[in-house]
Amino acid sequence: MEEKLPTSLDKKLLPALSALQIRLSLRVRLTPLAQNIETVAGCDVAFTKEAAVAVAVLYRLRDLKLLETALARGPAPLPYIPGFLSFRETPCLLKAIRKLRQKPDVILVDGQGIAHPRGLGLASHLGLMLGIPSIGCAKSKLVGSYKEPAPERGSLSCLFLHHRPVGMVVRTRARVRPVFVSPGHLITLAEAVQIVLKLSPRYRLPEPLRMADRLTKLAKKGRLRPGDDK
Repeated sequence: MEEKLPTSLDKKLLPALSALQIRLSLRVRLTPLAQNIETVAGCDVAFTKEAAVAVAVLYRLRDLKLLETALARGPAPLPYIPGFLSFRETPCLLKAIRKLRQKPDVILVDGQGIAHPRGLGLASHLGLMLGIPSIGCAKSKLVGSYKEPAPERGSLSCLFLHHRPVGMVVRTRARVRPVFVSPGHLITLAEAVQIVLKLSPRYRLPEPLRMADRLTKLAKKGRLRPGDDK
């Protein structure tokens, strides 16, 4: 699904953006993966006062080999407002993902999927716009309630919103704070959890998100420029 986002957004538009999120959430499909997953793109964005810099890193799932990186810059159309992260980050993230020479099988973002007040977090929005299965893996909860999972790696606890399961609280490392996994689009919750655990053999965060975060910080400091991401 292709949708144009405005390049400049005003806070007065939030009621309209909220309504748009609700409409788009009705198009989200949490269906089983249509193919075997070979590659995953991890994505992240960093911001200066007036600009955004996004990085997409492509990993091979079976052995976690880094295959490719892409860097994009653009304006920051909206200040940070909880629940509207996708309108702030999507424009630059789309540019970075589209710079990848190989189309990823799955997109992984540091954010939410359907675990969102209106069912359309960053992962769901990106997945819809690109027509690619997507997963949200967040460091903190945005909405919902849950019971703390057991301390062992791989322990799970369902995240509920209005008595409906919208995600899973996943312990990716023993006795370390869990992450909040929710499906974005074209993937089931169980598949999303399985992929996140596969991508997190040693650390709390999945390898693609760790690398994307590292590269965006370098780019923000001017130490990573277009042409370095080959």
